[in-house]
Amino acid sequence: MFTHKKRPWIEKLVDRAFIRMTAVLASVVSVTVFGIFFTVGFQAVFQGDLSSLLPWNPDSIWQGIAAWNDEETFGVRWGAIPHFGLSFLADSSWNPVRNDYGALTPIYGTLMTSALALLLAVPLGVGTAIFLTEDLLPQKLRTTIGFMVELLAAIPSVVLGLWAMAMLNGFLAALTPLHTHLGWLPVFSTEPGGPNLAMASLILVVMLLPIITAVSRDSLNQVPPELRQGAYAVGATRWTSIFQVLIPAAISGIVGGAMLALGRALGETMAVTMIIGNSTKLSTSWFAPSSTIASLLANQFGEADDIQVSALYYAALVLMVLTFLVNICAQVIVKRFALKYD
Repeated sequence: MFTHKKRPWIEKLVDRAFIRMTAVLASVVSVTVFGIFFTVGFQAVFQGDLSSLLPWNPDSIWQGIAAWNDEETFGVRWGAIPHFGLSFLADSSWNPVRNDYGALTPIYGTLMTSALALLLAVPLGVGTAIFLTEDLLPQKLRTTIGFMVELLAAIPSVVLGLWAMAMLNGFLAALTPLHTHLGWLPVFSTEPGGPNLAMASLILVVMLLPIITAVSRDSLNQVPPELRQGAYAVGATRWTSIFQVLIPAAISGIVGGAMLALGRALGETMAVTMIIGNSTKLSTSWFAPSSTIASLLANQFGEADDIQVSALYYAALVLMVLTFLVNICAQVIVKRFALKYD
């Protein structure tokens, strides 16, 4: 008969140490996230170095708060948020000569490239996951194909950017028929002639595919086999059971993988910078050069000064807020589908 034994003191000590270490690590993560938001937000509100406020003096702080219209406030000057306000989000101009800045073009480029990439990558990723989980091919071949798909995630983004530049003419040839036959649509109105938004979206598809495939495959593999057997028992075909039983049962994981990929697409920098054209001129055409927030930061931060630095921090703050909202939406959607199908 089982009898409860007293736990050794060393085990209790390890438990307490583990709990305290976990609490410390969680606190460090929370402080780090808050510090990142605070630093980016501060640099978007003020021009100057955050370290200028480290030797804080209560008198200087209150003087700075009172001197709202002064050129310089407790060691720093007002930055992009007080200067441009919310019009920064709706203005497409970016002119360092006149210190006139707006983030509409990179915001549009960020959202459009991510949306187009997700629109193409989700069907491909989920389809690949279905292909790898079904007995359509021998196990060894499916394992090899799965390994090759996941290997895409190990390729550095700069290498993908170089590959895209090397294949530029081929991409342009593939996009030209869309302009020829559908050029009356605003999104196809520009003739493909170099790096553009559509090519950046195609590169993102390659980068998002292994993420969506891996998460979707794991979700499909976790579906209880009884659901498939039950579908077959009532006369369902293979594809009927896949679309009406397996995918609905795994939808929370599939949606979670798609949202994870969307977060990756919003912040991708190097490959997109190399192939999007980096134009600050707003165009609704997918075949015209454009820019994203990440590519804007990568291109201009090294040479920026004064108010331009603050404007770039403002754009970075917008990107952080977008990513934060995507994560919140992902949590809500995953929980809603999980409650429906689990």
